[in-house]
Amino acid sequence: MVEQGQNIQARWYAQSPDELARALDVNLAEGLREDDAARRLSMHGRNELPEAPPPSPWSILGAQFTSLIVWVLIGAAIVSGLLGEWVDTGAILAIVLLNGFLGFVQEYRAEQSLAALKTLAVTYARVIRGGSRRQLSSTELVPGDIIDVEAGDHIPADARLIHAAALRTQEAALTGESTPVDKSGGVLPDNDLPLADRRNMLFLGTTVTGGKGRALIVATGRGTELGRIATLMTSVPVEPTPLQRRLEQFGHVLLLLSLGIVVVVFVLGLWRGEPVFDMFLTAVSLAVAAIPEGLPAIVTTTLALGVMRMVTRHALIRRLPAVETLGAATVICTDKTGTLTKNEMTVTRLALDGQVYEVTGEGYGPEGDIIGGDPREGGLQQLLLSALLCNDATLKEVDGSWKVVGDPTEGALLVAGGKAGWRKEDQERAHPVVGEIPFDSERKMMTVVRRSGADIVAYVKGAPDILLGRCRDYLSVEGEVRPLTDSMRESILSINRQFAGQALRVVALARRRLDQEPSIYDSETIERQLVFLGLAAMKDPLRPEAKVAVELCRSAGIATVMITGDHKETALAIAREAGFPGGATQALSGLELNGLTDGELSARVRDIAVYARVSAEHKLRIVRAWRAQGAVVAMTGDGVNDAPAVREADIGIAMGLTGTDVTKDASDMVVTDDNFASIAAAVEEGRSIYDNIRKAVHYLLSCNLSEVLVMLGSTLLGWPLPLLPIHILWINLVTDGFPALALAVDPKDPDVMKRPPRDPQARLLDRERFLAVCLQGTVMAMVTLAVFGISLTIWHDEVPFARTMTFTTLVLVQLLHAFSCRHERYSLFQIGVMTNRALVGAVLLSALLQAWILLSAWGQEIFKVVPLRADEWWLMLGLGVLPFVVMELWKVWRRMREPVAEAR
Repeated sequence: MVEQGQNIQARWYAQSPDELARALDVNLAEGLREDDAARRLSMHGRNELPEAPPPSPWSILGAQFTSLIVWVLIGAAIVSGLLGEWVDTGAILAIVLLNGFLGFVQEYRAEQSLAALKTLAVTYARVIRGGSRRQLSSTELVPGDIIDVEAGDHIPADARLIHAAALRTQEAALTGESTPVDKSGGVLPDNDLPLADRRNMLFLGTTVTGGKGRALIVATGRGTELGRIATLMTSVPVEPTPLQRRLEQFGHVLLLLSLGIVVVVFVLGLWRGEPVFDMFLTAVSLAVAAIPEGLPAIVTTTLALGVMRMVTRHALIRRLPAVETLGAATVICTDKTGTLTKNEMTVTRLALDGQVYEVTGEGYGPEGDIIGGDPREGGLQQLLLSALLCNDATLKEVDGSWKVVGDPTEGALLVAGGKAGWRKEDQERAHPVVGEIPFDSERKMMTVVRRSGADIVAYVKGAPDILLGRCRDYLSVEGEVRPLTDSMRESILSINRQFAGQALRVVALARRRLDQEPSIYDSETIERQLVFLGLAAMKDPLRPEAKVAVELCRSAGIATVMITGDHKETALAIAREAGFPGGATQALSGLELNGLTDGELSARVRDIAVYARVSAEHKLRIVRAWRAQGAVVAMTGDGVNDAPAVREADIGIAMGLTGTDVTKDASDMVVTDDNFASIAAAVEEGRSIYDNIRKAVHYLLSCNLSEVLVMLGSTLLGWPLPLLPIHILWINLVTDGFPALALAVDPKDPDVMKRPPRDPQARLLDRERFLAVCLQGTVMAMVTLAVFGISLTIWHDEVPFARTMTFTTLVLVQLLHAFSCRHERYSLFQIGVMTNRALVGAVLLSALLQAWILLSAWGQEIFKVVPLRADEWWLMLGLGVLPFVVMELWKVWRRMREPVAEAR
């Protein structure tokens, strides 16, 4: 019978407790017998969430060496070793290992998602077994167990309520519902209800905010809603970022280019009758020249430097390659509660005697005013005092911020009273509690009876339409009790409709002076002939910076989509307030989403800006629909229900303050201040980082191309090798490496957030930049070959001297070229030489290292170079500056040809 109970998950809420008890073979009064519970525990397993085995450190380290470009470098090191070039071999392997170590350190904890789910689920429960009540670890619970819950408890498993007394639970982390949910034991309709509407169900991972209840456990572990989310997370693969895909494609191109050069040069040499070994050495030298050995380390370091900058802007990156993905984001799917809003219910309007008063201030702090009336006099005073006296919540100040203990709605009423200068603690001492009728979801009211001097007064609050029907009189602005006429009833209902149309949550307050202390606290006896006091309207306020951030994203060509568990009307109101585009009127609820196939959703997804009452599966479908349209999706979230979609997105973003551990561990980035504006700042940094990576790649490729052309041109002309392999390796790793790293911190363009997102399918170097690389590499090679030819045929007929001149000239040409790579279109003198002091320092350092090689005996021996005279230095300097001049003139020509082109 237990198996049958496990198979009716979709309809637990539609079954009566007795029907479920028969299906689960349990006595609702006495619970399970111990032997029966033990048998079920062995059958179903412990009440624990599925946990993926954590990756071992060795597997994480090994993953750093799976890139094709890394294997090309390892291959070059092996070939160099076979040729006896042990210095080259050691240098290449050192850079490969350093790059792998940096990546390992950053990603060691990136795949620990499900461990947080397990810690979230561990709790204790009061269980009825064999007719007695005991406390057990939640891991020992089984389907069929009976549990008791009360305010403050964590729900240990999914359970069907048997009965409830004013029971309310906070389900925001699971469903996205921003306010506590009223629970009852009644049977719900037998149809496909959204998770947030299953009011007779309790769910693992949620908490009880008020009341008491008894429930029958119907699912544990993997079978719970939280367990289903855990299973969803294991089914979502971690895909490579756009940069990783571009670099992998780049590696293929480099491999084919290197092999092509080796084959062509080797065949040409044999055709000319050169010795086989000499031509093999020449071909390998060319291959080494074609491969930018420092590129992996430079990309990794560039991303790491970007991470350090982003931390200062409240964005913590967990996976290095994810940094640049932000720059390509075309869609940000954001949760509403706690992300766009503060997740702090706040009273914004009060209504009394047909008049509406505005309440300023947001959040749970008591700062603010009540505009339009004196809250210390007349009816307004009585309304605010009633809000304090009919209230079970408390406010506490923790580390300078105010927190609510209890129902957020009641907390908002306490704050409203606090803005008038009233404190609940003072009023409770002056008006001690006599008795209470707890809130009930069926009658939608609660009452607290207090002694006020010689009087006994019942303070009541509840749903406006219900409470108004129990009232006979109303309180005027002056504080006088007057008969409640039909016109006044209609005025109150009209204001209530006005508030509801603004997506405000409305609470009505009333009171009644009793003749004596009640002997029985019965609703029909006490909650009648009430004096209507007024209305309090509240909302979860929009973060003040959210609207600016949404507008900034729009100017950057990024679509913003709201995905929330709240009702559609509430979501649309926040969307309008946040400045969502006109498409925000196109909204879908979870039920409407269920009626769409994946294909239909994919076709409509670009026109929908708001999704309401959605589940974890819905969020996953929305992210996948956007990605099917070719979008680069960033998904923000804080609750457990956000975790699968956060992991599925190209860039998952978790909230650092309110986010659950599950969501943080599933994310690529954590916003440490829960500020939506920090996401826009992170996008700006991501775009700048990608721009700088392109500058570094441009610089390295043009330099390597010049080396290849120098080697190839010398071979075709029948000259000796102008550069030795150790010369090429030195240039690629040291003299090129420092300037390339300095380009990684180049200041960002001021228009970086005014451009549309880059095409995620675009190549790392577009056609125009590729042509620039070819032109610049050719010019640098021509000047260097000219120096080699002059040195070899005119100046001295000595190969070591000519190689020394060529080696030093190429270093000089490339160092000056770094300044040209700072901008595609603007001259160095327009953007300013000293605007990147790191680059100036890197060029000077590289120049000093090159001078040390030429002037020291140790350097001359290792690099096989000879000392140079002053006039020989002047030749190199005179010719070496020519490529820089040519490139700056080429930029001038480009600006004249395209005067309106935008700088990239």
